[in-house]
Amino acid sequence: MLLRVLGHQYARPIRRTVALMTVTAVAEGLSYALLVPVLRALFGSDPADARPWLIAFGAAVALYAALRYTSDLSGFRVGATMLRGMYHRLGDHLARLPLGWYSAGRVGEVSVLAGEGVLQAMSVIAHLLAPFVSACVTPLTIVAVMLAFNWQMGLAALVAAPIVAAIQIWTARSTAATDARRHDRDQEATGRVIEYLQAQPVLRAGGRSGERFTSLDDSLREVRRASRRTVLATLPGIVGLTLTVQAIFVVLLVLGASLALGGTAGAAEILTILVLAARSADPLLSLADIGGKVRGARAELARLDTVLRTEPLPEAPEPVQPAGHGLEFDSVTFRHGDRTVLDEVSLSVPQGQRVAVVGASGAGKSTLLQLLARFHDVDAGAVRVGGADVRAISTEVLMAQIAIVFQDVYLFDGTIEENVRLGRPDADGAAVRAAATAARLDEVIERLPGGWAANVGEGGALLSGGERQRVSIARALLKDAPIVLLDEVTSALDPVNEAAVHEGIERLMAGRTVVMVAHRMRTVRRADRIVFLDGGRIVEEGGHDELLRHGGRYADFWNISLTPAASEQAGLTG
Repeated sequence: MLLRVLGHQYARPIRRTVALMTVTAVAEGLSYALLVPVLRALFGSDPADARPWLIAFGAAVALYAALRYTSDLSGFRVGATMLRGMYHRLGDHLARLPLGWYSAGRVGEVSVLAGEGVLQAMSVIAHLLAPFVSACVTPLTIVAVMLAFNWQMGLAALVAAPIVAAIQIWTARSTAATDARRHDRDQEATGRVIEYLQAQPVLRAGGRSGERFTSLDDSLREVRRASRRTVLATLPGIVGLTLTVQAIFVVLLVLGASLALGGTAGAAEILTILVLAARSADPLLSLADIGGKVRGARAELARLDTVLRTEPLPEAPEPVQPAGHGLEFDSVTFRHGDRTVLDEVSLSVPQGQRVAVVGASGAGKSTLLQLLARFHDVDAGAVRVGGADVRAISTEVLMAQIAIVFQDVYLFDGTIEENVRLGRPDADGAAVRAAATAARLDEVIERLPGGWAANVGEGGALLSGGERQRVSIARALLKDAPIVLLDEVTSALDPVNEAAVHEGIERLMAGRTVVMVAHRMRTVRRADRIVFLDGGRIVEEGGHDELLRHGGRYADFWNISLTPAASEQAGLTG
């Protein structure tokens, strides 16, 4: 499972480490064989004869210690390498998955998987494999030593092996369902914690900051119940393993006493075999705890494997280059689950033209932009950029053609300059500052302590919504892409920031092919063409004045959207 999840480039170091751990476990078991001559000498006529055997036993223990140190160090090194490789592979894969994969329910799943899940899965080599191999191999080696000295007691000890294996298999099967339920409850609780944190402004605005959050409390109670069920499911296996090991030890004790009394075996041999049996009990009893941890790690590996097997959007084997910057939707149908978001949509946007997409919430406006950027693939029809189907254009070439400004701007925890440079990392300082000036971001930089080096915080939390939007526009201006997609970028801005953002947007749209989703009429009126979406279909299309004269859905939308203050503003700007 590890090799399937990580890749077979790790096969050689993993197999080398497992082999070294196995040799170490065998060396530990064989070293106990020297107890037989040691005890024979001690029980003999001259106990001083035990000195060379004690020296040999000490040398064997030293060899085992050296092997144990080497195998543990190898496990830690391979484990650290695998952990780093797993994070890189998971991160690269998540970046290639379509945005449609990232549903709301996956926030908690990916959060747990990328944090606790990866650490638990990758801890196998560093922390679990050595004790697991030792718990399996050392007792078997000791049984082989027993067989060499007394076949009756060795055979009696060997009977425990299939019983212990059967208990472990039965425990794994009986706990599989409870482990899965526990994981689901953990994932749900993580999502509720995130929801609780994100809902703080709403809760406090409603005066409910001191109240308990019912959905979070319920999910935590479910975690507790699932944990209790997991413990109860593993308890029979732990008790069964303990009773089996103790029962076998009692059998060996009775058999040894019988052989010693009957004169079949010497006291030294019987005493040594009983010491060996007692030494075998500890690792066997630890199998219950180690086995549970290994099963948990394997379950996390299975979940990682499921994510890594999720196919990203396919890349064209022979990608084509778009010829120009015109856009086209050709009978596009797109479904999300059981819902048809877009239904047989056909739309053409000539190069250099501005098209505004208007409609009620849920009409499919933002989905149009996402399909242009190939965040999803269509279910039917085709989306073309420059005459080429977006599925036939390489991701790098397609994204180089498009600059996107979203309504909700996410900034990475870093400086303002670092966030602007995401648009074009190799841009010189003059280009970065020119983009900032065009977006009127320079006004923000001047009043911030630290200027360009000011930290924006995680998600841009240290900036206002309007300031984050200016950073986003500056980023898009710096990218200088020929196609611009705007998704309701001014819907939640105050008048001052809205005016600044509009100015930046006008500069961003100049000379480019633009598709904008907007509710603010000031932006819509300046479009070359307006498309009205309703229920995933284009119901009206044309210029602003033409659609108003038509008196259809757009005219109704226009009249409803304009407040008296907005009407005055529209009259002043129109």
